[in-house]
Amino acid sequence: LSYAIPVIGGHHGANDCAKRLAGLGITPVISTATEVMGRKSVEEIAKSENLTVVNRSSTRKVNGAILDSDVPILRVNPPKVIVANPGVSVLVNDSKYVIGIGCRLGTTEEEVMSAVREGCKKAGISESDAKIFATTIKKFHEAGLKTAAEKLNANLIFLDDETINSQMPPSKSCAERLGLCGVSEPCATALSREGVLILEKTVFGRVTIAIAK
Repeated sequence: LSYAIPVIGGHHGANDCAKRLAGLGITPVISTATEVMGRKSVEEIAKSENLTVVNRSSTRKVNGAILDSDVPILRVNPPKVIVANPGVSVLVNDSKYVIGIGCRLGTTEEEVMSAVREGCKKAGISESDAKIFATTIKKFHEAGLKTAAEKLNANLIFLDDETINSQMPPSKSCAERLGLCGVSEPCATALSREGVLILEKTVFGRVTIAIAK
């Protein structure tokens, strides 16, 4: 064996695997466009700063833009609310789980915080391992949701309709009347690493919670 040539998943571990094989005298052949052009991909930026790309479906579009020009990196200090469109990669400090949240109009911060805690308890996970909250952009003006995320020291990310509807949630949702396939479940899976629900849509009063890993 003389060469290690990643065929798929170059930015998702294959390039790193090929480079490690160099220790055995095997020549790595890296052909992903960003590396060939001497530019850092989104995944490399995340790795170098010990961050996680929470919306991995965005990286193809962003890496394509990196090939054409310098893409700015915006560093946001908390507390802040992030609105992410398909062409924006969101990098955050590592979080094992993503909590998708749906809520009724005017839901209070106490209701959201209680639902998050009960959801984590039901899923058998620690709140400290779930610091990414996701919901629809249609909930952008819900003050209770924003305040709850701030008090729980979580990253709150609002997703556009396209990102949400790219998912295939297992549960039916009344959000269909808003043109969405759901809220809590698709928001959770859209930003999770594996896209696997460990807690399907569960209603706690006026709040709906789903958790994905």
